[in-house]
Amino acid sequence: MFSNKTLLITGGTGSFGNAVLNRFLNTDIKEIRIFSRDEKKQHEMRVALNNPKVKFYIGDVRNFNSIQMAMCGVDYVFHAAALKQVPSCEFFPIEATRTNVLGTDNVIRSAVSENVKNLICLSTDKAAYPINAMGISKALMEKVAVAASRNIPGGGTKVCLTRYGNVMASRGSVIPHFVEQIKAGKPITVTDPNMTRYLMSLNEAVDLVLFAFKNGNQGDLFVQKAPASTIGDLAQAIKELFNAPNPIQVIGTRHGEKLYETLCTREEMAKATDLESFYQIPADNRDLNYGKYFETGNVNASALEDYNSHNTNRLNLKEVKEKLLTLDYIRVELGQWKK
Repeated sequence: MFSNKTLLITGGTGSFGNAVLNRFLNTDIKEIRIFSRDEKKQHEMRVALNNPKVKFYIGDVRNFNSIQMAMCGVDYVFHAAALKQVPSCEFFPIEATRTNVLGTDNVIRSAVSENVKNLICLSTDKAAYPINAMGISKALMEKVAVAASRNIPGGGTKVCLTRYGNVMASRGSVIPHFVEQIKAGKPITVTDPNMTRYLMSLNEAVDLVLFAFKNGNQGDLFVQKAPASTIGDLAQAIKELFNAPNPIQVIGTRHGEKLYETLCTREEMAKATDLESFYQIPADNRDLNYGKYFETGNVNASALEDYNSHNTNRLNLKEVKEKLLTLDYIRVELGQWKK
């Protein structure tokens, strides 16, 4: 499907963009365009890859003209550009809105105008029942994408979404943070040991996007089922893997943190299709004839349960360590670790 095609990745210098590059560089894809505002990371990628298939575009999704220039001639788009750090979005919610909401609108409008075939927008579990600015902005991003998908004529750009939990060892995530604390001889700081989070690898994140790409209908949202762990077990697993003497210190929850994360709300579960490893959630395409809301509703969701990191498959300590050892990052760090 990607043979001789051009793929654009917004926010392409991030962890997801690098994982996509690793997946596609040695295939017969025609071109991969990396779009981001980070000149330094683009330079580092350019030097490291030295591959004529990869083209770099400096720009910001907040600026329609810059994304429009990169979009010309593109077949497919993976939209990963976002502000993702929960604390920083709490303090700068307008900035989160400009990037995550208005930026997504720019990407979609540009893709439609350039007749892009498929566009996948990457979302987060924090968009389900959001309580923080990052999650709220991502939830609104999802609404923007679904609303746009309703107005695209048949045969036009197909817009789908993916929503996934914490990606292990991605930039800014907790696993590298714990490892750095161990290496620095500092306590391993845990907000709440009973807090649960999904454990998903970068390769699994790419798998989810590709599944949505191949199987999605206009406006669909896809979720990949994933195991979870308590933060306490995750910290203890890393401590044991590194045979580290560092104590684990409980510091309390940060701005906007939840006890657990939800990937599918109970309202979404009422209409979701179970595809073994994935949930496919169709867009609500009822129109603005409000009478329908009183005469014909959806399945009653009150008896259903949302799909969250508390009720998914919970890994024990041994299983968490096994999961961590599947990560290249952990294996490299263990190989370099000096007691």
